[in-house]
Amino acid sequence: MTGTAKPAQRVILEMGTGNALRSGDYTRAAKRAVEDAIRHSYLPVFQSLDMDPAEMEVALTLAAQAPEKIDLAAAAAVLPYGKVTAKAVKGGLNVADGNGGHVVIVNAAVEVRLRV
Repeated sequence: MTGTAKPAQRVILEMGTGNALRSGDYTRAAKRAVEDAIRHSYLPVFQSLDMDPAEMEVALTLAAQAPEKIDLAAAAAVLPYGKVTAKAVKGGLNVADGNGGHVVIVNAAVEVRLRV
């Protein structure tokens, strides 16, 4: 394997849930899901290994009933570091609000990969 790049290894997997209670805004719910996923994360691994957090590879997956309604760039911008690749898939949940609308619930998976 001389001369080949070491593959990135997944070192962190964080999950979160976000909702939009009244607006039906899928992007708002997605951003809240990302915030929820990373809210309690502290990554001392970068200091320990003398690595730049901007170098981490981040795969963001968002699950919603209408994934095409998520602004992926806006949701990815919530992440403070890394080279982010974002995608939206069918999932999440819409719950009737009793007034003809629905509450939007989006799930997020944030995977961090490092070349260690």
